Amino acid sequence: MMRRLVHVTLIGFTALMLVFALTRAPDANASIAYQSPYTFEQTFGSALRMLRVDLGYKVLERDKDLGYILFEYTSPESDKKVHQGSMEVVSGKTGTNVAVQIPAMPQYHERMLIDQLVKKLESEHGEPPRRKKKTDEDKQPEDGEKKPDDGEKKPEGGEKKPEGAAPSEGSPKG
Repeated sequence: MMRRLVHVTLIGFTALMLVFALTRAPDANASIAYQSPYTFEQTFGSALRMLRVDLGYKVLERDKDLGYILFEYTSPESDKKVHQGSMEVVSGKTGTNVAVQIPAMPQYHERMLIDQLVKKLESEHGEPPRRKKKTDEDKQPEDGEKKPDDGEKKPEGGEKKPEGAAPSEGSPKG
């Protein structure tokens, strides 16, 4: 009888822990990232104005050189409860990277701030600048090759022949 009670208790406890593990919300330590096609100055300035002026959040600390803003986030759902938030703005090769973190809140709060920033950037600065795609002429030559000048023709094989070199047997002369 005692064994059966222990087994039932263990099975019940295991089932309860499994339900708890499956229904528990994940920790909100991750951040939401966005790659802005605008310049660092445009993105940082718009982010700061959005947090301070548009949303009325208290900015605790900011450093443009290091690219971060620390602020007090007040959720529209939780009335006046204040949560700590941060926004990082970092210049990259293909644009400006923005990351928002509000560790005490679910991720959709961070996503809402990113979405608002995207709208603000478009309203303040217009359509994002188009990135110019590299063409064959824009690519840098490899292995120290010199790019052919306008008057200098490049041979069909892609290799440059030294001046004064005799043509190979298979190529037409002259």
